[in-house]
Amino acid sequence: MKTDTIFYQLFQTLPGILFELIGQSATEAEAYQFASAEIKELAFRFDGLFLPLADFPEQPIYFVEVQFQPKTNFYWRFFAENFVYLNQYQPIQDWYAVAVFAKRSLDPGVPMQYRGLLMSQQVKFVYLDELEETANTSLGLGIVQLVVEEEATANEQARQLLQKAQQELEDVALRQKVLELIETILVYKFTSLSREEIEAMFGLSELKQTRYFREVAEDAKVEGKLETVPLLLELGLTVEQIAERLSLDVEAVRKAAQAFKSDNSQGEDTAI
Repeated sequence: MKTDTIFYQLFQTLPGILFELIGQSATEAEAYQFASAEIKELAFRFDGLFLPLADFPEQPIYFVEVQFQPKTNFYWRFFAENFVYLNQYQPIQDWYAVAVFAKRSLDPGVPMQYRGLLMSQQVKFVYLDELEETANTSLGLGIVQLVVEEEATANEQARQLLQKAQQELEDVALRQKVLELIETILVYKFTSLSREEIEAMFGLSELKQTRYFREVAEDAKVEGKLETVPLLLELGLTVEQIAERLSLDVEAVRKAAQAFKSDNSQGEDTAI
């Protein structure tokens, strides 16, 4: 399973998951933006980087790394990423490192050279197979547990999560992202089934035909077309020609064109 991609999407879609994993309230995520930061020297990239928002400068930074395969040098590389980032960006905040393992046996142990981090409790450990499932388990933690769930019991758990997502998530776009995440996890877990078979098994094909899914999909399609407006303007097409070629409303294209021109003019003023 491509866990790096899945967990990146999980943290991005439901950032409260990180804080629930380390025993804090999911509402802590309201003080953070989830970012993807690449460190230039060695091209390191974190699985998760939670940076405090400007309104919450007292909150610490959280570096997150997810590991599903044995790796004896896990901590050497993880801490190297942390310290290179701190040197490169020199943030004012304190920081914590969160190591997330599929199971405890994959944890190679923190090298003695980093014992100071253990003493300062700056390293937090999460073992996904040891997470307790209760009636009050949140949607986010339930999705994380689905990643490591045995195939024999994943079927029923997935059905419960799909139902929970539809009941709890009022934001249509967020609900769509969560349902697609669950579907992606199922595709990797049930390798003998095609995506179409999985959609049929869990009723996802019918769900995607509902009105809100069609509306969100259409909005995303329109948004994608509008992103090409600046390029077409630079190629010399008029607003009317762009609207015709992209099958879009002229007024929507005109607004996109005005926003593009406004951004350009601001950039020129800054340069001057």
